[in-house]
Amino acid sequence: MAAREMRRSARGGRASRGAALAALCACALWGSAFAKPSNIVLILTDDQDVQLGGLTPMKKTKSLIGDAGVYFSNAFVATPLCCPSRSSILTGKYPHNHEVRNNSLGGNCSSPAWQQGPEMTAFPVFLGKQLYQTFYAGKYLNQYGKKEAGGVSHVPPGWDQWHALVGNSQYYNYSLSVNGKEEKHGDQYEKDYLTDLIVNRSMQFIDERSPQRPFFIMLAPPAPHSPWLAAPQYQNAFSNLKAPRDGSFNKPGGKDKHWLLRQPTNPMANTSITYLDNAYRKRWQTLLSVDDLVEKLVKKLEDVKELNNTYMFFTSDHGYHTGQFSLPIDKRQLYEFDIRVPLMVRGPGIKPNQTLQAPVLNIDLGPTFLDIAGVNLSQVNMDGQSFLPQMAPSLRNGTSRPYFLVEYIGEGHTGPDPDCPKLGSGLSQCFPDCVCEDAFNNTYACVRTLTGYNMQYCEFADSESFVEVYNLTADPHQLENIVKKVDPTLLQTMNQRLIRLQSCVGSSCRDNKY
Repeated sequence: MAAREMRRSARGGRASRGAALAALCACALWGSAFAKPSNIVLILTDDQDVQLGGLTPMKKTKSLIGDAGVYFSNAFVATPLCCPSRSSILTGKYPHNHEVRNNSLGGNCSSPAWQQGPEMTAFPVFLGKQLYQTFYAGKYLNQYGKKEAGGVSHVPPGWDQWHALVGNSQYYNYSLSVNGKEEKHGDQYEKDYLTDLIVNRSMQFIDERSPQRPFFIMLAPPAPHSPWLAAPQYQNAFSNLKAPRDGSFNKPGGKDKHWLLRQPTNPMANTSITYLDNAYRKRWQTLLSVDDLVEKLVKKLEDVKELNNTYMFFTSDHGYHTGQFSLPIDKRQLYEFDIRVPLMVRGPGIKPNQTLQAPVLNIDLGPTFLDIAGVNLSQVNMDGQSFLPQMAPSLRNGTSRPYFLVEYIGEGHTGPDPDCPKLGSGLSQCFPDCVCEDAFNNTYACVRTLTGYNMQYCEFADSESFVEVYNLTADPHQLENIVKKVDPTLLQTMNQRLIRLQSCVGSSCRDNKY
């Protein structure tokens, strides 16, 4: 029986002749039922930072995943925006290769071109060929399920059970595509709150799966993305919390930064500070339900005796800022607060209480899942690399990348704004005391390195031919652009690395010999 037919037979947990045949095939493939590959769980939050305390409310998650395994202190995204970042996770590719530019349909977010191209070779497709039982619940891609993107009937290949949110993050009053059929939800906490719903359905999937075959579960809760609606029991949590006043909080970008960072007023108006403090507190409140999600899932895996054979990954699609360089709230910028993310992993062969400093990217998640599943990575066209060897070095030796690419194509802004003369029409948000957070020429590519130099080198696609360079050891808050102080030879080296990375494909993206 074809793998696609076997996946269909498992839908709904119905015992069938197809499921039985799949189990027999699995035994033949792995030698015995006891030799099946490990299970994999990915929990992907939305807009969760790590630089500004985003993990602080996650006490259960840190205990059950991070302390039980490994924290990655240098985890980055290839681009700091939802749809292109999630597309990088799914495909294991840099944005210049999967060609998702922003959150709009015109930016290739869940477009027909995406569905007929990169989505066809995303990591769940390869897991299905390894007879993994696959389950998805929560936010997928921002334009998913909309009429222009094929509607709710489109179920991406590789998923056996599909419970995907239509459109962008919501907590109530949303629609799901449940295996290709629309399911509408209202505003009753007990049955509609999305974070709770997706974990409950994942536990049902665990109960109904075939125990002879491994499984992959991906849960993508809305938290801590706006509209920041916490569960009723958490709506009064952190009542006195304010956003951290760190080294770049409420400070001007400075004359040596790109124009977008030069334009905010400084200091920020009190209305902006009140707004971002409220947002910061509400974000933490929504994360408490994600913390409960992790606890419920770990307990379920323990109850069915699968926890010790399951790799659990916890990460976010990008970081966030709340007042840094006087930008009220958003992402999309090249700075550490937007491109760094939390990453914790536990699983077989991973010793507890580890902190690893080797840099990893979100394009490395897919190759790592496939490595766990036993896929020959040389046969998979992905830009990333498995970091399983770093987590469990007894399995095989691994190498860490000395430098990597972060790239972003600016979206523009909604409507005319007299304070932003360089803006076109596009997508963004307008906050109190309107401050522009994005523009078409907020298009940049950066080389980030932690080997030899803790440095970031960025070039903007702009009429200014603007370059920003930061020494993160001496200047962790990226206050000073040192492009005019750096040895020109080093700048030339970084420029050449950037040129190579911007045109890399597959294995050439991992060629760091220069």
